[in-house]
Amino acid sequence: QVQLVESGGGLVQPGGSLRLSCAASGNIFTIVVMGWYRQAPGKQRELVASITAGDVTTYSDSVKGRFTISRDNDKTVSLKMNSLKPEDTAVYYCRALSSTFISWGQGTQVTVSS
Repeated sequence: QVQLVESGGGLVQPGGSLRLSCAASGNIFTIVVMGWYRQAPGKQRELVASITAGDVTTYSDSVKGRFTISRDNDKTVSLKMNSLKPEDTAVYYCRALSSTFISWGQGTQVTVSS
């Protein structure tokens, strides 16, 4: 299993930027894909961005061109969010996927408001 801890959320004005980090511990070398998901009040959890062990990235259409997912090192994946909009407000979760398990972090709140 893998344990995930997110950090970097907060309150930001529209047009601003935030950087989220996800620190993994445990059996990290079995991870195939790391991803960031978000869930806004009253909505389903949705994929924001993902990165494979081979550093192939994918993005949802709503964040493409504004968000960047990257691997900082073997244990940390970040999500740089630029040009934030009020509709980006949500709890952001990190997820790790291997062939045998799925692990989720506890989530970090991102609020975009003036």
